[in-house]
Amino acid sequence: MSKSPVATVGGQAVIEGVMMRAPSAWAVAVRTPSGEIEAIRHRLPRLSSRSRWARVPLVRGVLVLGESLTLGFRALAWSGQRSVGEDEEPVTKGQMAGSMTLAALFFVGFFIVIPLLAVRWGGLDASSWVFHLVEATIRIALLVGYVWLIGRWDEIGRVYAYHGAEHMTIHAYEAGDPLDRDHISAYRPAHPRCGTSFLLLVMLTAIVVFSVVGSLPWYGLIASRVVLIPVVAGISYELLKLGGAQADRTVGRILTAPGLWLQRLTTRVPETNMIDVAVASLLSALTDEEVDKVAGRGPIIPEALSATGR
Repeated sequence: MSKSPVATVGGQAVIEGVMMRAPSAWAVAVRTPSGEIEAIRHRLPRLSSRSRWARVPLVRGVLVLGESLTLGFRALAWSGQRSVGEDEEPVTKGQMAGSMTLAALFFVGFFIVIPLLAVRWGGLDASSWVFHLVEATIRIALLVGYVWLIGRWDEIGRVYAYHGAEHMTIHAYEAGDPLDRDHISAYRPAHPRCGTSFLLLVMLTAIVVFSVVGSLPWYGLIASRVVLIPVVAGISYELLKLGGAQADRTVGRILTAPGLWLQRLTTRVPETNMIDVAVASLLSALTDEEVDKVAGRGPIIPEALSATGR
């Protein structure tokens, strides 16, 4: 089927479900304990598009990252409640701030402090390339080991499967295919614009960015890396954006290859009923006009369409 212009969408897996983000709204759909699909839809704040800084390269990546993290925490909180049958309780600003603070502390401790202390313990000169390469190798090894280890847990394994369902649904949507099980199942569970790819790009970009810092005491090195995180994130976002836009060209394949490789660990082929949930989330995030266009392609999974209330 020939492609036609579609909305730019992205998303993430949540507990027993999928969050999808479209240009004007974001939505979450989960499979409840009763076996039904429940979906919610919210207008997108779009801080990353309303601000004049959103057009500035590097800066826009930091804005998008901040907005994505906020929406991601909200989606996880709601999915956690509904996936076990609890009534929805709004997440307070205090709870949101607390969760994001803990996540930030974990990231800094696990992916910055541990690699730095390990390399410093080895006695390497902090101004040498060897220091930065070894530090990056330890950091990437921790990332790969972490996503592999938590994937052994059955509950996280299901999240990885929903992650695959999210990607496969987006593939079918972007290709102009009908959103039914047969068409969606034909796609692979990896996607070049995945957040996993972004995280690995951050690790690789950090090698170059952190190398500008000379030899400092260990606490100075830690502080410098924390301060440079926005710079690393901004550059990584631009590389991810370039890789997605040039996915069929050599430069795009080079930029997306590491992330696609890592997605072998963070995605799995989903069960068919997981695909239904991903489609429900996507349809909920799209406008009525966009859903009508999707309906014009062919059959839509009935349960997914019903969950949107359309």
